[in-house]
Amino acid sequence: MEIILLEKVENLGNLGDRVRVKNGYGRNFLLPEGKAVRATPDNVREFEARREELEQAAADALTRAHGRASALEGLEVTITARTAGEGRLYGSVGPVDIADAIVAAGFEVEKKEVRTPHGPIRQVGEYEVEVHLHTDVDVPVRVVVVGEE
Repeated sequence: MEIILLEKVENLGNLGDRVRVKNGYGRNFLLPEGKAVRATPDNVREFEARREELEQAAADALTRAHGRASALEGLEVTITARTAGEGRLYGSVGPVDIADAIVAAGFEVEKKEVRTPHGPIRQVGEYEVEVHLHTDVDVPVRVVVVGEE
């Protein structure tokens, strides 16, 4: 399936690129999410007419992401969890828990923006996770997991 990207898609292309993708990826993700349109002659003409508007919207989104990144820069959050002894946690600390802790610290973050590179946290300690605000903007956040007494 050939599509035109309406925004930058990680590991695929930039705004306005015509790319070929597998049918399922296009039908089930890119088209419903509004990230792309099929590359028909009518859609190509419509895209070229709206190109400047879409580029401005992408630039605004990048500017907002940089603003949020500067606010989150150097942030450290502490999460208290029940421990089973020897520093192991009952259960784990995942992106939802981290996002909730960041929101409690007064910042606006969604759980889908939190990326834990090695999976959920299962031990007490200090960890660094990425907050993915935009395809070009990632911010490291320190997460300190302490055991509940």
